Amino acid sequence: MSITAIKNHNKSPGSQKLQDEEQLFTNLRARAWNEFTGQNKIKESLQISIAAAKKRQEALEHILLYGPPGLGKTTLAHLIAQEMGVNIRVTSGPAIERAGDLAAILTNLQEKDCLFIDEIHRLQKTVEETLYPAMEDYCLDIVIGKGPSARTVRLDLPHFTIIGATTRIGLLSSPMRDRFGVIHRLNHYEIADLSIIIAQAALRLNIPIDEISIKELAQRARGTPRIALKLLKRVRDMAQVKGSGEITPDLVHTTFELLEVDPLGLDEIDRKLLLSIIEKHAGGPVGIETLAATISEDVGTVEDVLEPFLLQTGLLKRTPRGRMVTKRGYAHVGKSIPSHLLQDVLFN
Repeated sequence: MSITAIKNHNKSPGSQKLQDEEQLFTNLRARAWNEFTGQNKIKESLQISIAAAKKRQEALEHILLYGPPGLGKTTLAHLIAQEMGVNIRVTSGPAIERAGDLAAILTNLQEKDCLFIDEIHRLQKTVEETLYPAMEDYCLDIVIGKGPSARTVRLDLPHFTIIGATTRIGLLSSPMRDRFGVIHRLNHYEIADLSIIIAQAALRLNIPIDEISIKELAQRARGTPRIALKLLKRVRDMAQVKGSGEITPDLVHTTFELLEVDPLGLDEIDRKLLLSIIEKHAGGPVGIETLAATISEDVGTVEDVLEPFLLQTGLLKRTPRGRMVTKRGYAHVGKSIPSHLLQDVLFN
């Protein structure tokens, strides 16, 4: 099966380091269902949908995958196309700037092909509205000409499957969400699953590593395979430069000290966020925009990258008035728990 990719990222030119990491993730991506670890219920549901579509000899229903970044949405999209035995075209929301760009992509699809749209919540409104009839009726309305002489031409499209991925499903309009027949939320991974992912990656990279080191990496990966692979790469660098090439617990600890990654997986910016709320805003509540300005980050980074893990681990909580550090958050950064939080414990 051939897999066609459209160059799609609307990003500024990255450093060689970032390009190397993206290549690493591509090389380590699961190539079959049995290589994809975790998300078992989602995998089973998708496999049933794929088997049913193949039995009916129909295109797969449109699929929406959402959840925090780095959990395997892109990998699942490629596995779905592979299992269906069709081509997959890859693009992203910001890359489709005009309805004409979308038309060029859709008219080049073959029957039952998959079109993967990453960051689908960032589609332009005009592009999104053009996509509605394409998803529902497999046709495309194109306006030719301008003014009184303008006319609409309807193009028939092959039956295809849109696989959308987003980290912010709340930004998708209701009409767009309603056009997806299959919607799945990817969750953070358990340490056991991350350990398997790290062990498989180390085997592919031909890196000797022991079980203790694997567990240490998994515990600091914040439940995210992409972070686990990043940490593995950093430790591999340390092993090749400072050691014999073998990853040992001592090398793992040395690397984490250098990267300032603590046993829970928090790095410098995570601790900075918690300390800023405690020291500059009396522990909260503080609004998201004020918090982002305090730590010199944009609101999107705080909401999409920093907050989810802090909320999941119970170090931070959202209230109607803003973000607050919890008792566990105070303890984790070594700060005394204020009396009002201790009183909450007594009264609850």
